[in-house]
Amino acid sequence: MKVYYNYLPKQFSNNKAIFRDWEKLIKSSDFTLGKFVKKFEKKFAAYINVKHCISTNTGTDALIIALKSLGIRKNDEVITVCNSFYATTGAIHAVGAKPIFVDSDNRYQIDVNKIEEKINSKTKAILPVHWAGASPEIKKIMQLSKKYNLFVVEDACMGIGASIFNKSPGAFGKVNAFSMHPLKSLNVMGDGGMITTNDDKIAKWIFKYRNHGMVDRNNIDFWGVNSRLQPLQAIVAMHGLKKLKSIIVKRNKNAKILDNNLSKFKNVKIPKRLKNSTETFALYMGLFDKRDELLKYLIKNNIEAKIHYPTPLHLQTAAKKLNYKIGSFPNSEMQAKKLLTLPVHQYLDAKHMHYMIEKIENFYA
Repeated sequence: MKVYYNYLPKQFSNNKAIFRDWEKLIKSSDFTLGKFVKKFEKKFAAYINVKHCISTNTGTDALIIALKSLGIRKNDEVITVCNSFYATTGAIHAVGAKPIFVDSDNRYQIDVNKIEEKINSKTKAILPVHWAGASPEIKKIMQLSKKYNLFVVEDACMGIGASIFNKSPGAFGKVNAFSMHPLKSLNVMGDGGMITTNDDKIAKWIFKYRNHGMVDRNNIDFWGVNSRLQPLQAIVAMHGLKKLKSIIVKRNKNAKILDNNLSKFKNVKIPKRLKNSTETFALYMGLFDKRDELLKYLIKNNIEAKIHYPTPLHLQTAAKKLNYKIGSFPNSEMQAKKLLTLPVHQYLDAKHMHYMIEKIENFYA
């Protein structure tokens, strides 16, 4: 049996509906922003119940522009977690601010109990990550932001289709970012991103900024950038949005099989699932003893497991100037040595889950 990680060939094996809409786009020549992009932005805003969605070329651009829209710049500090993908911290650097790392908790999310000690007069924002498609303790983060008058910018890139307290990731913070990278729960054929906000003034600025600062073809209000989502991708995203609910249901069903069985193994530790929360399982992760040996064993048995990621952000070469060292964030460092990601996507079923369980049990036996 093959348990594959990359599901894109199956997802895009039948593209007739997408091609039909691409034909409409081609006939319209509406190739820059236009009605297809606007339609997707409205649908996505409605889907997560916010006032504004501004689409972008990438999820990284979404993070950068979100921070810029709040006036975050050089000498400002932004608190974030040290076990995210590189784009989170890269976006903070891109606006000239300084990332201030916090250790992860036992669910691989930002440890909310360690945020307050990092806050000082230079702190302008907290940037929590909905890592792996799970959510941090967002209510506590919002309470801290209110107490210290700080912005919250959610990195909800893996959180499309999730919920926490009956609310979507990306609907809590002042300005928030999403990604539609191919392996996200809502994905396109390449890169794509969205920014969400309920603030009319900020939304107006972002709509202009991602399009050169243009008011119309002959006038600009300020110097902006070109970070427009391509209409071809907007069409792909609209088709994906129709299937998103069933995708999340299937992933959760697969994840529950793994949770129920792997939690019985003494060599495996599965994170606690928050009540009042639905995860996307963009990544299904657990802590596994002898992780590297297990990974080789699984791959040998046709199970495409992955590691996300073997080196936390504060120990990356790019972070040298931040002056962190081994031992600065012990929980994240321990997790980096033991975390393993197993496939649970919507094109797998119970047979695949039980095959993985069997092989993991055999390894430890």
